[in-house]
Amino acid sequence: MRLFIDTANVDEIKSANELGVISGVTTNPSLIAREGRDFVEVVREITAIVDGPVSAEAVSTEAGPMIAEAEELAAIHPNIVVKIPMNAEGLKAVNVLAQKGIKTNVTLIFSANQALLAALAGATYASPFVGRLDDIGHDGLELIKEIAKIYELHGLKTQIISASIRHPLHVTQSALAGAHIATVPYKVLQQMLKHPLTDLGIEQFLADWARVPKK
Repeated sequence: MRLFIDTANVDEIKSANELGVISGVTTNPSLIAREGRDFVEVVREITAIVDGPVSAEAVSTEAGPMIAEAEELAAIHPNIVVKIPMNAEGLKAVNVLAQKGIKTNVTLIFSANQALLAALAGATYASPFVGRLDDIGHDGLELIKEIAKIYELHGLKTQIISASIRHPLHVTQSALAGAHIATVPYKVLQQMLKHPLTDLGIEQFLADWARVPKK
């Protein structure tokens, strides 16, 4: 499984990229708004940092404007993936964009049927929202398993991005459930690095090394 980082903060993206473990970035209008910067400027800067898929979201609500917006976003950089909402207008747009060779990430997926429709329409990626399902008492990871099984059974090439990740366990569970990618907030990526026994082991090593005679 691959890891994307879910943020529009350039400093966080640079820091995560230096670890050598992320292969893409997902953003949305809310994340970019927090940065208080021009949308296109931020997206262009991100593509210069990470050599991989960068999801930028179309904000139109009808297929025609979505397609026009997607074409403008795709022109920014070859690595741009256009995020499209999971609804009828979104699927219409995805179908046209697939024929134009523009990569799409269908977002706000909460059922296996929605994921199936996204794949049939030609989506490059489908993003089930694990955390938001958990919030309302549903099993977000069970949905990942269902989608992965459907895609495998029917040879569908759309890749699953496990989204709305809330904690490191979600990442482990997503990998076991068959997600191709998990997109994680910077905080969760930092948490993934940590384990108390690792910290104790490093402390012990340093203490032992300090007692070794040095010439």
